[in-house]
Amino acid sequence: MNKTLPPLETFPDREKLTAAAAQNFIRLAAEAVEKERLFTVALAGGSTPRPLYALLASKESARTIDWPRVHLFWGDERCVPPDDPRSNYRMVRESLLDAIQMLPANVHRIHGEEDPEAAAAAYDRELRASLGSNGAGGPPRRGFDLVLLGMGDNGHTASLFPGLPAVTEKVRWVMAQFIPAVSMWRITLTPVAINAARNVIFMVSGSEKAERLHDVLEGPFQPERLPAQIIQPAHGRLLWLVDEAAASRLAR
Repeated sequence: MNKTLPPLETFPDREKLTAAAAQNFIRLAAEAVEKERLFTVALAGGSTPRPLYALLASKESARTIDWPRVHLFWGDERCVPPDDPRSNYRMVRESLLDAIQMLPANVHRIHGEEDPEAAAAAYDRELRASLGSNGAGGPPRRGFDLVLLGMGDNGHTASLFPGLPAVTEKVRWVMAQFIPAVSMWRITLTPVAINAARNVIFMVSGSEKAERLHDVLEGPFQPERLPAQIIQPAHGRLLWLVDEAAASRLAR
């Protein structure tokens, strides 16, 4: 069993989960901007965070965030053009960016339309320029203020899939991988970059995730089989936000 269980908050439904995630985003953004005049966040793809981005784009929420001081990054991307319906960037653009005033220079998308290995190397360089590097083999000098993550029903997070090298990567911050499970190339942040974050928030919703959430949080530590387990911030805070359906198999 995992020795220590991370903080977990359970909500009756996805709507309440989304509202809690938005409150955390707004609070962390305000704290970071007050302290350092900057808020860096790596966004999650998938269906669960889309309502969060729409909520952040609403007039009530958007006016509470100092968007010119926010820098948006992506936790992973499919190797498709930015206007492809499968693109994580497109999902964020449609649900958030089209509704707010973001400086173009503050939107750091992954160029999934380019050669995967070249795009991964370019994004690695961009992260090192933005976050600062402690050396070729070290984590970011200034970790993300927030990394948002989801979890698939096979235990993957970002594009860290079971049995693939990115899960155990120790040097690179970004990697390109062909994912047999979905028959496509993807580019992902590695645990080196994610675990340097000051805050990591998982959002997990739905009964189809219940069994795997139980395995990840309460089962044996097997990150190569359950990549979400590898996410353990070195000096930051890890928080799981889940709805009751996803939490239905948990003992606590």
